[in-house]
Amino acid sequence: MAHPVDVHVGKRVRHRRWLIGMTQQQLAEQVGIKFQQIQKYETGANRVSASRLWDIAEALDVPVSFFFEGLDEAEKSDSKKSMVPDDLMGHKEALDLVRSYYAIPENQRRRLFELARVLSDVA
Repeated sequence: MAHPVDVHVGKRVRHRRWLIGMTQQQLAEQVGIKFQQIQKYETGANRVSASRLWDIAEALDVPVSFFFEGLDEAEKSDSKKSMVPDDLMGHKEALDLVRSYYAIPENQRRRLFELARVLSDVA
């Protein structure tokens, strides 16, 4: 069974990779491994060594600490349930929505945000 920290780190790798629009194959090539290994890291099936995490951080242009951000909150959220999925940014659909949202000009984006807020209050 995968350790919760390994799962969290893997989700953060996937999150950052999706956010910058990089494929598993592209990341694997930059790190010098096979894409199947990236898949195993992202699911938490395999642990990422310190040196490999360093290489991944460089390839994804983030500090190593990025992969551990939110770890305390993730543990706390296990005890709380809400309408929002625990791993919201781990869903490709959510990341695509965020990318699309930020592609909208700022004034229109603000109006869309206010509309979404009103609709969520009504629901």
